Amino acid sequence: MLAVSSKCVRLPRAVAQNKRALHDLTALPSNKPAIAYGPPGRSATTGHIATVFGCTGFMGRYLVAKLAKAGTQVIVPYRDEDEKRHLKVTGDLGQIVSMEWDLRRPDQIEECLRHSDIVYNLVGREYETKNFSYDDVHAKGAGDIAHIAAQSGVDRFVHVSHLNAAHDSPSAFYRSKAAGEERVKEAFPNATIVRPSIMYGYEDKLLNNIAFWPIWWKLNHMKTKVRPVHALDVAQALANVIQIPSMPGTFNLPGPSTMTYEYLLTLVSTVTYNPPSRAPTLPKPVALWLAKVAQNIWWPAISPDEVLRRYIDDVDVPGDWDKFGIIPDEIEEHAITYLRRYRSAENFSRPVVFPATRETSSYDLA
Repeated sequence: MLAVSSKCVRLPRAVAQNKRALHDLTALPSNKPAIAYGPPGRSATTGHIATVFGCTGFMGRYLVAKLAKAGTQVIVPYRDEDEKRHLKVTGDLGQIVSMEWDLRRPDQIEECLRHSDIVYNLVGREYETKNFSYDDVHAKGAGDIAHIAAQSGVDRFVHVSHLNAAHDSPSAFYRSKAAGEERVKEAFPNATIVRPSIMYGYEDKLLNNIAFWPIWWKLNHMKTKVRPVHALDVAQALANVIQIPSMPGTFNLPGPSTMTYEYLLTLVSTVTYNPPSRAPTLPKPVALWLAKVAQNIWWPAISPDEVLRRYIDDVDVPGDWDKFGIIPDEIEEHAITYLRRYRSAENFSRPVVFPATRETSSYDLA
């Protein structure tokens, strides 16, 4: 009697699992089909193709990872060869397609998005350079990408702005964000505009910067109120947009709680078991002058506009997390994950300690 291979026995079952059903077919707004197939997860194919401009930045890497993990093919435009290498492993073979681009080259922008059914614009800069101003990146650049996406027949456009974007803001950064929203709406009326607040994560400029340069967070006597949000929560919200047929409008994604810089400095100090900083509180004119002088060095340093932003409270508006199916996490839930590296060897494994309350602080103002 011939032996039958176990693989042959399982073949009908494998074929049955790969059968497609009606729920695997999604009709895009342009009436083009997006057909999903394969087992759920990294090796699946959702049928969607997404282009993520700004994918090499802080938020971009998490969004690319979440899209690729779900089986979406992701186009990752890059300027520097070394900045996009880590994105290749976030998706299965052939799912991460890297393409060189420049913000001032419309032909390269079109090449990056002409096969996509959804485009994300995460392009942004915390500081200006000799080549790009805030308006070049946040306003003109965003408008150009949205305009080319509309001309190319892209179904969905998602633009990431900022919670504090306002035309009358004293910060040029926030004013340019507001101008970018207007240009995106004009070029792509059905665009989804997302406004997250300041974000924290592994490569953030919040917790890491507070632990390393506490003096710059003692401005305004640490009374500035912010609503920090977890970068992974924002990335998941952006990834969920691809499953929603239509989502035009502007959506705010602030953190679940409002806190002062004083509390954040205390949080970093207690979690890391490091004593509070003895650095003085710089007067605003002195801080602005030092930031202006710092622009003469060749590596990125705090800019005068960043100093101004340390005096601006986050706007008090309700969050729209429920529309994305997300419940945002509190910063205390992840603080140790991102701050343990700043503990000494002696304190590395000690229990996590939080400040007593958010209203009062034992932080030394001296």
